[in-house]
Amino acid sequence: MTARLSVVDEIFLRTHRGMGTPIVLQGVWRTAERVPVGVLWALHEGLRTGELGRRVRSASVPGARRGWVRNVRGLPLTLYGVIPVAELLDWADARGAELDPSRGPGWRLAYAPLADGGAVVSLTCSHVLADGRALVLAADRALRGVGGAAEVLPLDARGDWGDARRVWGVVLRGTARAGSEWLRRGISERSGAARRANGTGPLTAAALPRPVAAVPNAAGPRVTGAPEPLGGSGPGSPGAARTPAAAAQRPAPRRALPADRGPRLRTAPVPPDATATVTLVAQSPLATWDSIAEEHKGTPNSLFVALVAHTLWELGHHRAELTASLPVDTRAEPRVDNDLAMTAIRITRTDTPADLREKARAAYEYRMTGPAGIPEQILQVLPDRLAHTLAAGAGERDILCSNIGPLPDSIGALGPSRCTGMAARAIHPGLRPDRLPRTRLSGYLCHLGGEYTLALVGLEPERTRAELRAALLRAAEPFGLPLTPW
Repeated sequence: MTARLSVVDEIFLRTHRGMGTPIVLQGVWRTAERVPVGVLWALHEGLRTGELGRRVRSASVPGARRGWVRNVRGLPLTLYGVIPVAELLDWADARGAELDPSRGPGWRLAYAPLADGGAVVSLTCSHVLADGRALVLAADRALRGVGGAAEVLPLDARGDWGDARRVWGVVLRGTARAGSEWLRRGISERSGAARRANGTGPLTAAALPRPVAAVPNAAGPRVTGAPEPLGGSGPGSPGAARTPAAAAQRPAPRRALPADRGPRLRTAPVPPDATATVTLVAQSPLATWDSIAEEHKGTPNSLFVALVAHTLWELGHHRAELTASLPVDTRAEPRVDNDLAMTAIRITRTDTPADLREKARAAYEYRMTGPAGIPEQILQVLPDRLAHTLAAGAGERDILCSNIGPLPDSIGALGPSRCTGMAARAIHPGLRPDRLPRTRLSGYLCHLGGEYTLALVGLEPERTRAELRAALLRAAEPFGLPLTPW
């Protein structure tokens, strides 16, 4: 992480302040035995003094980026009474409130024993502080007692002046280049249209209207490797090696987001105090999942994407094509921050896991970015509401598929209490049913030991958990994939 907030950090800060969909990351441990309170206190202390122990500091100079300052004040470890197993997810869904990354603290640890003799532990964290992979890193370091201190800014206004000069320089130079390119392209297109109208020039492919690109252009490093996703929540190797033949077959990348970016907002005819989401968690044996993916010539990830898409169709959505957003972990080293980008693929009902593997392979070479080549830092110098208006809906598609990947061994036990399941996901505390995003269904996948855990979050207030569970099981049946819901 750096001592200044990134563009992504500030997007999540605005959502926390009511401008967009509120997002809180959550890890949910389920154990077979009660967890000793001393283990919970040690975990709480490790988190409090680790990289999550920071809060946002506003800049003192216009144009300077907000920064991080140290904050070791943690919300108290909250211990609840025994809850029925059937209420486990309802309890976990309610643990995202009262986080404040601006005044601190932005995270919370809570515990409840279960009526079957086990227990559930919830770690929630504002997305401003970390993405899903970063939250896993923070928990891992706290459990192992090796957490490092957060990188923060000194309280010195001179640093803000220097940062403001750098940021404004990037914005002004980049905007000037983008304006010049826009003007040059406009003159060229008008000149070509005039020649064609006069019959003095050929009608070339370049003169035809451009189709909407299936995947937006990338703003970020292109990484070669296996086509396994990463999540914004998760690890992996984005992209695949580019060959000259493959590059020649692909359309020229476009920097603008595709037209299917909207609609940005959905409304629902339900009371404002109704619950805006419905959640589900299910587990599946790792060896079986991997074997089925291989049988379909796909990967564990492409099977995951297919499963989420077909679950939405099983819920009654009749569109022949869905668009999925795929978070990509862009960190080159393990850091507790938001280090992610987004890409997207289009999915049809006939797409197999093998087809989705190839679509994802191509998509990871391109990342969503701002239109017309304008520097993304412009979102950090504009007033928050204007910046939110410019970025509203970016990254939202019909479904979200975030592959968090393997969890470290340290996560598999809380002291002497072995973990029988670990769900990593995002929840949306305070989301109003009358201000829903475009996304209808979000899926999060991770694996620990010999089990995959799939977490689904449906953003349709009219649904029930029973409906979501039935749709998931119907979607899994054609693949022969066994799933055990929590």
